[in-house]
Amino acid sequence: MSAPNSQERRACWSARDEYWKCLDCNQNDVTTCEKYKKEFEMNCPAQWVTYFNKRRDFLKYKEKIEKEGYVPAEGAPKL
Repeated sequence: MSAPNSQERRACWSARDEYWKCLDCNQNDVTTCEKYKKEFEMNCPAQWVTYFNKRRDFLKYKEKIEKEGYVPAEGAPKL
């Protein structure tokens, strides 16, 4: 598989942004955003889709930690 050219990358990033925007507006309701998800998966290489999905999960987790702070699980060892 060859690397996507600049036009293909822009289409991928645009589809990703639209999908993420839909998820943000619909409280992560994947069924509402199915059209955007399919567009995202069609326009991006599979490895990129996996990476971007993990990246979004990490960014949402980081945002939550920054807002709410870190609370260790009960019984977790102290570092």
